[in-house]
Amino acid sequence: MASYNLLLLPGDGIGPEVVAEVEKLVSWMSKTGMAKFETEKGLVGGSAYDAHGKSISEDHMKLAHEADAVLFGAVGGPKWDAVPYDVRPEAGLLRLRKDLGLFANLRPAICYPALADASSLKRDIIDGLDILILRELTGGVYFGEPKEIVTLENGEKRAVDTQVYTTHEIERIGRVAFELARKRNNRVTSSEKRNVMKSGVLWNQVITDLHKREFQDVKLDHMLADALGMQLVRWPKQFDVIVTDNLFGDMLSDVAAMLTGSLGMLPSASLGEEDPATGKRKALYEPVHGSAPDIAGKSLANPIAMIGSLGMALRYSFGLLEAADLVEKAVSNVLAEGLRTKDIAEPGRNAVSTTEMGDAILKEIQTLAR
Repeated sequence: MASYNLLLLPGDGIGPEVVAEVEKLVSWMSKTGMAKFETEKGLVGGSAYDAHGKSISEDHMKLAHEADAVLFGAVGGPKWDAVPYDVRPEAGLLRLRKDLGLFANLRPAICYPALADASSLKRDIIDGLDILILRELTGGVYFGEPKEIVTLENGEKRAVDTQVYTTHEIERIGRVAFELARKRNNRVTSSEKRNVMKSGVLWNQVITDLHKREFQDVKLDHMLADALGMQLVRWPKQFDVIVTDNLFGDMLSDVAAMLTGSLGMLPSASLGEEDPATGKRKALYEPVHGSAPDIAGKSLANPIAMIGSLGMALRYSFGLLEAADLVEKAVSNVLAEGLRTKDIAEPGRNAVSTTEMGDAILKEIQTLAR
């Protein structure tokens, strides 16, 4: 049996709570022979700053480079609001993405039938929703230089963030989008702001040229990012794969997450380029939600997005498709049975704890695996 090296970075806030539920599943899979995992645990974000004075240590970055996959919880919280900008909790996540070359961020938005009424939109608009937002993750305004706040001669301050993209960066994320669409419903919507941004003009040109050269069998549409945001809440089922830049992908994927009823429902995968020699990719898997410090330590967090992130790791990093299907089926069945954490529970209805939801999903996986 192949052995997989898995690095767990729980982080801050509710991160350790939801990662603990994943650890139960990983331990059970190893014990039953479904897969063999060697796990290590490290610090990232505020917890790393408290221990090392930086958002991730060099030792834990080394572990991330050596791992077959990284499972990441969440970082940040008001406790670290005053720390220097370059060692803020979020800098640890940004470094992981940049140093591991994780340029492709896959964020599925799926509406489970049992949760159609949990969305703020009408059931007929989101029932059966299954879209994928592909966000470019290592370029754009989050990494562009110069990035600074300077004092002008008149005493005013000026802040600068720089949006930068190259042909290569746009082409490689576009290629992933078209390849994913071929395995789904064969439609890609590319989104930018070419009407006001030169980076958007280049993005549109590169995606259009790539489509013409290599992917004419896939249907391609272009939509301005603000219009796409409107369409996501108007009729989201018109989309299949959406590909966009780092900034717009950050915002649009959160909009898509709320279509399903809660940020606590949606996993994500961040993938690097394929190694020609091994066929493997560096990869980090994380829930879309943040650290939610207001509910941390209360066992109120929804662990489904974190468990779904494990499912994506099983699928994309380890090739364990049956195990991935098992995780996804178990989540769907538990929701169909009516179990809800507080974020997706109907008003006045009893909600289960983080631990209870994790235990229920594990029990359902054990039942399905018999």
